[in-house]
Amino acid sequence: MHAAALSLLRIALAVAGLALAGAAVITQPAPGSYEFIGSERAQPPRMRADVVTLTTAFRPRSADHPEQLDAAATFIERAFRDAGGRVTSQEFVARKRSYRNVLARFGPEHGPLTIVGAHYDAFCETGDLAGADDNASGTAGLLELARLLGRTKVDTPILLVAYANEEPPYFGSDEMGSAVHARSVRNVAGMICLEMIGYYSERQPWPNWTFAALYPSHGDFIAVGGGWSDRRLARHVKRALRGAGMRAWSFTGPRETLDASDHRNYWQAGIPAVLVTDTAYLRNPNYHTRNDTAGTLDYVRMARVVDGVYSAVMHMSH
Repeated sequence: MHAAALSLLRIALAVAGLALAGAAVITQPAPGSYEFIGSERAQPPRMRADVVTLTTAFRPRSADHPEQLDAAATFIERAFRDAGGRVTSQEFVARKRSYRNVLARFGPEHGPLTIVGAHYDAFCETGDLAGADDNASGTAGLLELARLLGRTKVDTPILLVAYANEEPPYFGSDEMGSAVHARSVRNVAGMICLEMIGYYSERQPWPNWTFAALYPSHGDFIAVGGGWSDRRLARHVKRALRGAGMRAWSFTGPRETLDASDHRNYWQAGIPAVLVTDTAYLRNPNYHTRNDTAGTLDYVRMARVVDGVYSAVMHMSH
């Protein structure tokens, strides 16, 4: 081979190698999967019933209507208790109004804690919106996860938290429910945030060609997002989701590019945390509109996501 041609080939191979390395850093390939070890699976009809209740019985489910948020919190509290969780409320005051997070603990009291959280309030700044995917879906996932854990011998401490005040006007402030909670915990192994897990579609839109080249074009998967220091947890959750029968992809990048939910506050507390999401507004055209209703969600895939998160927390001690 001519020396110039050989030089060009080496350059091309080097560029290709760098591109592959960059893709691997972003997508964090995780070969294999965890065996699903549960005796029961999440039930789509129960999850649908919870979403319907959250989106119809408690309206509007927003910080400007604390009485509705409190009623939703009571519903969540009852479901956690019925599932067998050790239930407590974390009350706090924001702008002279009272709100509360609802907590359910499973497993032993001592040891590194795994937290799974979801916000139960809804965006209502443009009207009385149902907020099915955002975020009755994550809350229903939390309730179904509690039911699975309540039927299982749990060997590691697991805490489920339903948060108030994720949406405006409190988003990004110290008065988010998750910010209040993150400041109160110690010895946490990791946090998993369920934020919009119910919408799936034939087409998956992406913001640029880089994402389109790295990720699927069909919106039939769940995404796991985190920063560089969260990559181990992201791979763990992804393997568990795949073992439960759910297509899963992950994104690893600067934390500020995916800090739009409750996991952000655990990052600020120095805790590894990942976001589990259907990619939110990238995929779901109903985001923050009146069309985000219970009838638009895919409860079979939602149940697979819950199975995967259940598997992830059960494997945390292994």
